[in-house]
Amino acid sequence: MPVDQSLHTHAVVADTHNDLLMAVSARPPHLWASFFRDRWLPQLSEGGVDVQVLPVFVESQFRPEGALRQTLRMIECAHVLAEGNPDAVTLCRDGQEIDEALALGRIALVLALESMPGIDESVELVPTLHRLGVRVASIAHWGRTALADGSGQDGTGSRLTSHGVEALREMERLGIVFDVSHLGATGVAHVLEIATRPVIATHSAARALRDHHRNLTDEQLRGVAAGGGVICVNFLAAFLTEDAGAATLDHLVDHIERVAEVAGVDHVGLGPDFMREVNEDLTPPCCEGFSYSGIDANAAIPGLEGPRGLPMVTEALLKRGFSEEETVKVLGSNVMRLFRAELGRPGS
Repeated sequence: MPVDQSLHTHAVVADTHNDLLMAVSARPPHLWASFFRDRWLPQLSEGGVDVQVLPVFVESQFRPEGALRQTLRMIECAHVLAEGNPDAVTLCRDGQEIDEALALGRIALVLALESMPGIDESVELVPTLHRLGVRVASIAHWGRTALADGSGQDGTGSRLTSHGVEALREMERLGIVFDVSHLGATGVAHVLEIATRPVIATHSAARALRDHHRNLTDEQLRGVAAGGGVICVNFLAAFLTEDAGAATLDHLVDHIERVAEVAGVDHVGLGPDFMREVNEDLTPPCCEGFSYSGIDANAAIPGLEGPRGLPMVTEALLKRGFSEEETVKVLGSNVMRLFRAELGRPGS
């Protein structure tokens, strides 16, 4: 077996952003577990995924009135698909449960929130979501929320609102890792200024290589690393190069390399954001020619349209000159270090 395949197989591979819950929860509830088993589990297994973060993203048609209901529905979907596939996956609440799942040969699932439209100003509900298993969360997407502005609103120059600061404090108290991906630039600066625990960027690339507001500047990369956090690089073609249709594996490795050079190799991970695979599972015509704020969400690196292609990343990192030890860190051991220390951390 080639060294890269062997390394990939034996490493802990952590994907910190796959929106597959959007696709699974779009099915009738009685099909959630079987659809996940038939459609997504083979991809995760073939890609060697050991730890899968499952973000709950509430689409615009549910906001604002139905946001909390859809949030709870997607959380329930995660529990149902895990309970329906107990031999293959486990929904985990802390590092110990992740390690136990991996020891049994199961994929460890970690619940996350991508923005908090179901919460709005009701920060007292953050502990409720913690009780339901949420262990990673961001507080904004592209636009404005009651907690902060997303990166699409960078022109406002706004910091976290008072409710946003309160949410950060609650997350730190409970052991929910704060996610800075999608947060506006001044919001990221605010978080790095006041955070007392490490943060994560679940799916952000390097702005020095692709000047898009969704990417992180070198200063932001250093700030996340200085606090002990991890930056997980987004695979979405439009965030890697201006010509998304020409994106290659080399573009992705360029971004991983840049983050490693600036933040340190101990602070890099993988946050693929496999949107094409998710969009293909959603009912047309919603996602035919889908774009978001001018970004082609279906453009993907050839071979990396979904989790099956992840071994390509390991091979590419080794060819680029990353050592086996460094490659293992990028694949997942850096994220595991953070999760073991922070998920569900006693602090209440």
